[in-house]
Amino acid sequence: MTLPSPVGVLFVCLGNICRSPVARVVFEDLTASHRLQHRYTIDSCGTGAWHIGRPADPRSVLVAANNGLTLDHTARQLDPETDFSRFTWLIGMDRANCSTMLELGAPRERVRMLRSFDPDLATRPEAELDVPDPYYGGPDGFDKMFTMIRRACEGLLLATR
Repeated sequence: MTLPSPVGVLFVCLGNICRSPVARVVFEDLTASHRLQHRYTIDSCGTGAWHIGRPADPRSVLVAANNGLTLDHTARQLDPETDFSRFTWLIGMDRANCSTMLELGAPRERVRMLRSFDPDLATRPEAELDVPDPYYGGPDGFDKMFTMIRRACEGLLLATR
C-alpha cells in the first residue's frame, strides 16, 4: 500500500479512556523523537459512547506520566462518516474493536490490531494479539498495557515510515 502524506493513524478501543489514548501519546512521542511528527496525523477514539467528553482514566494518565509522557485527552466516539476516510490506518486494541470497525464499513485492508505490528508477535495467531482492557483491574494491568502498546507502536512506526 502506498501511504499518503501525512499518514493518518487512528487508535481505537472501547471507551477511549484507557488503551487508545495511551497508544496515541506513545506514538506521538515516538514520531517526535524520530523527528517524523510532520508525516503523521494521529488520533484516538472509542467504539462506544459511554465516556464522550471525559478525560482519560486517571490510571492511564499515571502510567503515561510514569513513562515520561503527558496524557491530555478528551474521549470521543468513532465516526465512520469521517474517520474511515481521514485515517490511513485504523488500529484496534483488540479483536472486538476491529470487528466493530469492519461492521461499520471500514476498509478491511486498513484495519489492523495494534500488536500485529510487534515484530516479536509476527507468527502469533490473531487471538493472542489483543491489548487487554485494564479498566476493571489494578495498576499492574495498566503497566502491562503500556509495555504492549510501546512495543507495538515501535513496530508501527517502522512499518509506516
